[in-house]
Amino acid sequence: MDPLIMSVIYVWCQLNQDVIMQFWFGMQFKAMYFPWVLTVLNMVLRGGGLTDLLGIFAGHVYFFLMFKYPQDFGGRSFLSTPQFLYKLLPSRRTIGGFGQAPISRRQDPANDNGGGRHDWGQGNILGNVHGN
Repeated sequence: MDPLIMSVIYVWCQLNQDVIMQFWFGMQFKAMYFPWVLTVLNMVLRGGGLTDLLGIFAGHVYFFLMFKYPQDFGGRSFLSTPQFLYKLLPSRRTIGGFGQAPISRRQDPANDNGGGRHDWGQGNILGNVHGN
């Protein structure tokens, strides 16, 4: 697996350690073990696994410098998001996913044409009507 993807997975799993995940064949475990499960699976299926370990290491360094050291040990924050990204991207969180719920496409009962039928218009007759 790509080390960048594995590092993002590692950081997510550290931030959501107690989430119960379900993997192949109904195997359940806490999210904190997910990067290690993926690494072992990749070692069994493809051999190697050095790139997975490199991604876990990079994710661990990022997690430690961004969250663990400043919050738990009272150290200064070595990593910060550049200011132009705050201006470019919104910094607020939305609850429930990605943006707004879709607009309802239901019609008002007052504007309902003929009890649930659509107003398709008059239409055009196809074919030879007069038998010419």
